[in-house]
Amino acid sequence: MAWRFDDVVTFLKVVEAGGITAAATELKLSKSVVSKRISDLEEALGVALLHRSTRSVTPTKQGSSFYDHMRDALRTIDEAVEVVTDRTGPLKGRLRVTAPMSFATLHLGPMLADFARSHPGIEFAIDLDDRMLDLVTGGYDLAIRIGRLPDSSLIARKLCQSRRIVCCSPEYARERSLPKSIEEISAHSCIDYANAHASRLWQFLPVSPDMRPRAVVTHSHLVTNNGEVMRDLAIAGLGLAVLPLFIAADAIRAGRLIQVLPDDEPLPDTIYAVYPPTRHLSYRVRTLVDYLSKRLANGVPWATSSAN
Repeated sequence: MAWRFDDVVTFLKVVEAGGITAAATELKLSKSVVSKRISDLEEALGVALLHRSTRSVTPTKQGSSFYDHMRDALRTIDEAVEVVTDRTGPLKGRLRVTAPMSFATLHLGPMLADFARSHPGIEFAIDLDDRMLDLVTGGYDLAIRIGRLPDSSLIARKLCQSRRIVCCSPEYARERSLPKSIEEISAHSCIDYANAHASRLWQFLPVSPDMRPRAVVTHSHLVTNNGEVMRDLAIAGLGLAVLPLFIAADAIRAGRLIQVLPDDEPLPDTIYAVYPPTRHLSYRVRTLVDYLSKRLANGVPWATSSAN
């Protein structure tokens, strides 16, 4: 019995989706058809590709190896098709994107919606997670990442800078004597981001370009892994927070937050488009990255005159 291409594609989808039910939904097939394709592929290859249980489906050792090789092979096939396809035609195909939760819900979502309207042949699968997910094993075409990137084989393109500020509620400012220098921050209640160590979160621009960034030790009474929750805790008067302006801007405009130490700003972050290394970058990915770069290069949508 010879293996079939559709069976291989179905197997890859089951691994990426984490189960037969989820894969069937994404492929718009019945669970029985997906199960039959996996069984046929295993029979054709003469090996078990998946461990099946009532709770989960995971690849066997042979299945993981087969997945890795076939995923790369299909990516090469996809690249070859795009190389010989007339790129003046409409964009078609699937784009799997991962991005940080708050940035995506506040700003990236509307941009992707505009892109999707302009390219109705594109199918988006968008995964929101503040953690840095593995692009290769997760089968992602593109990630939006914010901050200082770790060394890796991934390719990163800078989209824009993300300014950060120290802020608090007007109520907190009235009840407490606000810090007049970064050294005084340690005497205050602080709200921290769980996905970044406090020593990296509270780093400030140097006094002069030839000096090192300044850092402060904080006392974090509240820690969360979501920037919007940090904002809401700060609005509630529970302490100082370092927030990206793309999260804090609306609250600052509305007067629910005020900027603290405006002359001592935290180190800004950078927003990147990140994708796996490849000889021929997918035309779909390239077009999306170019679009996002242009949108953000023309002025970030969260810019505000309320935080000078």
